[in-house]
Amino acid sequence: MFLMGLFFIGSSVVSADNDKAVRVEDMPQKAQVFISRYFGNLKVAYAKSEYDLFEKSYAVVFTTGQKLEFNGRGEWTDVDCRYDAVPVELVPQPIIDKINSLYSGAYIISIGRDRKRYEVKLSNRAELKFDRNWNLVDIDMD
Repeated sequence: MFLMGLFFIGSSVVSADNDKAVRVEDMPQKAQVFISRYFGNLKVAYAKSEYDLFEKSYAVVFTTGQKLEFNGRGEWTDVDCRYDAVPVELVPQPIIDKINSLYSGAYIISIGRDRKRYEVKLSNRAELKFDRNWNLVDIDMD
């Protein structure tokens, strides 16, 4: 019974909605600098912090629809520019080179990263996945 009780308590904590509105000024300094540098000309619609069981993260959505996500240290994890190009400075050169060789004329509209890989979505609807050694490991055509 005790273990079942712990399971139900733990389940309710994990599934609880832990989003909280924040001001960009209250986000980690790295995130603030990133937003100012690459998206300073856009108006923020809302910003929020999210808590899950082990991590804190942040998200910012602009009135134009672009969305940024950051980990708890303020490092970007996802940049979704919808229909516009992701700032080229954010994309590692080996990824740019591979995209240029495969899809000349296409540009990156979304990029995400974690400890193991990068994922990019292109203007031609292709989605590419790269490992940490910049090897292309998957292509998905929508």
